[in-house]
Amino acid sequence: MSNKRDIDELLNEVREYRRRSVLGGGEERIKRQREKGKLWVRERLEKLLDPDSFEELQWMRLHRTTHFGLDKVKYYGDGVVVGYGKIDGRPVYVYAQDFTVIGGSIGESHAEKIVRVIELAIENGAPVIGLYDSGGARIQEGVAALHGCGRIFAANVKASGVIPQVSIILGPCAGAAAYSPALTDFVIMSRNSFMFITGPEVVKAATGVEATFDELGGADIHGSKSGVAHFVTEDEDSAFALTHRLLSYLPSSSEEEPPRMPTDDPVTRRVEEINEVLPADPMKPFEVRRVIESVVDRDSFLEVQRDYATSAVVGFARIGGYSVGIVANQPAVNAGVIDIEASNKIARFVRFCDSFNIPIITFVDTPGFMPGIDQEHGGIIRHGAKILHAYAEATVPKITVIMRKAYGGAYIAMGSRALGADIVYAWPTAEIAVMGPEGAVRILYRKEAAKQPDPEKFLRERLVEYRKVFANPYRAAELGYVDDIVDPADTRIKVYRALEALSRKRVELIHVYPRKHTNIPL
Repeated sequence: MSNKRDIDELLNEVREYRRRSVLGGGEERIKRQREKGKLWVRERLEKLLDPDSFEELQWMRLHRTTHFGLDKVKYYGDGVVVGYGKIDGRPVYVYAQDFTVIGGSIGESHAEKIVRVIELAIENGAPVIGLYDSGGARIQEGVAALHGCGRIFAANVKASGVIPQVSIILGPCAGAAAYSPALTDFVIMSRNSFMFITGPEVVKAATGVEATFDELGGADIHGSKSGVAHFVTEDEDSAFALTHRLLSYLPSSSEEEPPRMPTDDPVTRRVEEINEVLPADPMKPFEVRRVIESVVDRDSFLEVQRDYATSAVVGFARIGGYSVGIVANQPAVNAGVIDIEASNKIARFVRFCDSFNIPIITFVDTPGFMPGIDQEHGGIIRHGAKILHAYAEATVPKITVIMRKAYGGAYIAMGSRALGADIVYAWPTAEIAVMGPEGAVRILYRKEAAKQPDPEKFLRERLVEYRKVFANPYRAAELGYVDDIVDPADTRIKVYRALEALSRKRVELIHVYPRKHTNIPL
């Protein structure tokens, strides 16, 4: 009995430590957090994870610094809650910063907790999710805090391509700390959050320009201009719900296949509505999302970076329950032209899908890469080459549907047979050529047209001839670059059958010369 009393006393001591740890920065700071419209860290974990699934690790860990009065306080856990739990029954690892403890700032111990949980996620083949709410590196710890940030960055890179990494920004994410989310696969920002390297005061001192936190690095800015945020949500609850949905498309690690979900949407369904979406005039725009949503399983399309680089559309969907990555040109924006931002958006998404065994479906309708001095000086050649590199490097099943325009280098870049597409379909409306018929005719017949009494009439006649001979899918099919010319209404059926046929695809990456990795033109 005495032994039991001793254990009870010891357990009471543990409970007291635990109580102090769970309180974070104290009830007053927790109250202030809520008054700002923000959830407290433990409330966030309760909403993110399946009920009663969270197991916390290293909750007693303390900071090591003795400067600036920090030796007089003991914040058990050091401002970050780490551990593992489940989302929709699948194991995940999590780290969540607690703004009530020294502003969620990153000290050495704080960082080591994050690093440890990322390493556990890698070793056990499970996604890792970070909840960010931090003022950045802890000033009071000096270089030790910077070293800690660097250790987190190294862990993010170690996990890259091995397990999915999702960052949820729920408050400030400032300074060096902002680079950690940028190293992960997906960044989700709630509207009351912001990210920046240097704050408004520093920007004003350095440039003389005044800017608010939202103008400098708010969620809408990162969702539409910088491209840092892949998703922007109205509130924290929406961010957690989106995380659940995103993970449903992804395998737990690079060694697994994506989950296949049951669907009541028939794979034999013809998509007659495409014929209504597609204009009779090949020069008129149309909304490519309507094509995507008609082909994939109903309500399954999850668009990524919707408001960034809008001449391209990328996202996840399901076809017959198979998880797929969708890449498409958007004819409704600049005719679907590929610019610098669209190049980066497409290339990064293709590389992610390839890392995690997600087949890539490409819908093509583009007149080419964006012309212009700004684009040339900005490196459109280098950035466009990223798409070429990404598609050529990808070994997952690749299925391409050429809807209309596929001109020049953009034809090659958008999942062409030359870059390793497994199955290439073309609609009868497809135009595959070195350049657009109008431009080609004006170049080819420039001298002859100048001699005609009515040059424009002469060029119009040549245009009809050129379209008949070159601006169609038949020559490409004759050469084997297109596998089948299909009725647009049969696109869902054809793509599903191709997915089934390619579902066991395996490619041995054997190189004539050994290498560590490719050198993508960043």
